[in-house]
Amino acid sequence: MADNESGAGGFGWFLAGLGIGALVGVLYAPKSGKETREELVARSLDARDKANELYNQSVEQAGQYLQQGKEAATQYVGKGKEAAAQYVDKGKEYYDKGRTQWTQYVDKGKDLIQTQAEAVQAAVDAGKEAYVKTATAPEPTSNS
Repeated sequence: MADNESGAGGFGWFLAGLGIGALVGVLYAPKSGKETREELVARSLDARDKANELYNQSVEQAGQYLQQGKEAATQYVGKGKEAAAQYVDKGKEYYDKGRTQWTQYVDKGKDLIQTQAEAVQAAVDAGKEAYVKTATAPEPTSNS
């Protein structure tokens, strides 16, 4: 019910009460028709002025609410930007850390491959040398 008392609802009830009050005033007025009409005109003008005043207050209050909404939205956007920047920075940090580790693993892999290649080459050279020694060595004679 509190919602109906503010804004357009409150203004509607005000106008309804004003109309009922004016009608009751006319019915019970001990004045002549001309005086009653003049008083009705005066009260109507007062009611119009009061309605304009309420309208202007409503417009001003709506402007204040709009400004508060804009300020709140600006604050939330700023907080969102800060949070996003933090996540971007954290992502860059993890990317750099991963890249460094990847580079280290690649370098270790290259070293391992180089070591293994050297070991294989040494084994091949030893095999060739053993083959050459065996192929050029005199054949043993059999004493049977």
